[in-house]
Amino acid sequence: MRTSPCAGILGAGGLALCLMPLPAVAQAISETEAQELRAQIATLKAQVDRLEARLGSAAPTPATPPPPVQPAAPATSIGWKGGPVFSSGSASFKVKGRIQYDAGMLMTPPSVQDRAKGYSNELRRLRLGGEGKLGGGFGYKLETELSDNGVDLVDTFITYETGKWLVTLGNHNQFQSLDELIGDTTGSVMERAAFTDAFGFERRLGLSVQYQAGPLLAQAGIFSDSADSLTNDADGPDGGDENNSYGVDGRIVFAPKWGDTQLHFALSGHWRDFQRLSETPQRYRQRAYFHSANSRFLATPRIAAKGESHYGMELAGTQGPFWWAGEAHWLRVDRPWLADPTFFGGYAEVGLFLTGETRSYKNGIFGSTRPKKSVGSGGLGAWQVALRYDYLDLNDRDIVGGTQNAYVAALVWTPIEYLRFNLNYARIDYRDAAILAGTRADYGVNVVGWRAELDF
Repeated sequence: MRTSPCAGILGAGGLALCLMPLPAVAQAISETEAQELRAQIATLKAQVDRLEARLGSAAPTPATPPPPVQPAAPATSIGWKGGPVFSSGSASFKVKGRIQYDAGMLMTPPSVQDRAKGYSNELRRLRLGGEGKLGGGFGYKLETELSDNGVDLVDTFITYETGKWLVTLGNHNQFQSLDELIGDTTGSVMERAAFTDAFGFERRLGLSVQYQAGPLLAQAGIFSDSADSLTNDADGPDGGDENNSYGVDGRIVFAPKWGDTQLHFALSGHWRDFQRLSETPQRYRQRAYFHSANSRFLATPRIAAKGESHYGMELAGTQGPFWWAGEAHWLRVDRPWLADPTFFGGYAEVGLFLTGETRSYKNGIFGSTRPKKSVGSGGLGAWQVALRYDYLDLNDRDIVGGTQNAYVAALVWTPIEYLRFNLNYARIDYRDAAILAGTRADYGVNVVGWRAELDF
């Protein structure tokens, strides 16, 4: 007996479906589902309408702007160039310092009766300061120095640099000569040429302008007196701040490079009106090479003068480990109602780095030299030798100040950068010396000097 497919279906509804033909059953199920879907869609549409109504009645909330982006502060870095160097953006600051200790012997004929002869030593210089940049092209330098039992202002100025131009205001050098402009810790011998000291070269308060383009360098400025000379508040001839002297100075340098050879040609000119300084007669004089031997073996009598003018020529160069330099300088003293005397000084030198370094050259002067192989890094440092002839003549017209012919030999050792040891020997022959050897004014002296110096 066969079982009916509707046997398991219970209830009137189920029985009615079971008794329908199969196509009718499928149609009934489709219509039922469609009605349910229509009901669900209607419900969802009603919910969406209610939500839209609620959103439309609510007040709009303004959007919160993002917080402003703060510019990042410039990073500060600390470097080292013999001393700490701080930099932040376009600003920088470098600590500077210098120590020089000198000692030596001045050997004169026994008949010379002067305390300068024999052994002497001194703390030649103790300098502290700093230099840096402020941004916008502005910079500065400030250095004070303990020297000769006094505190002096050395380089103390403000600068502005733009393109090829440099403007300097303050106490700085007046572009007198190559040997004077070279730093005392980067010179080839312990002491500068005799004429630079005898003619009174020094830093002075002033305003100067410098232009540099390729091998050409032009410098000019107007100056009063040194910052130290202008600090005395006394009245009269010794009154520093009443000193109204002024001068105009200029220098032009042509420094072409020919292969590995750096050449240097320069001319300088200077004029000064003493103004109130003319109330005190001027003197031109010089030591026996060594600074701690304070007696002046060359000296003019006091000269009543209203001003002075001087000019000089320079020739120098480097090629590999060799260098050479020479200068000639004339100074004319302007005397009222009397003939004007003209004094002359000059030098010539040659040098060699035994360890192969090249003497650095930049901005119209020689600079410091870094050893190829420093002590502590597998080397012996830099060793250099130099020979110099130094001439000074303070005799002219009715003025007798004496003359000198000096022959100087130097050995310089730079074990590491910023540190040097200097050994010098000088033979100086005098004529018309200001200090007599008994009754003689013509004689010779010998000088041995040594120096330890740290500069950063």
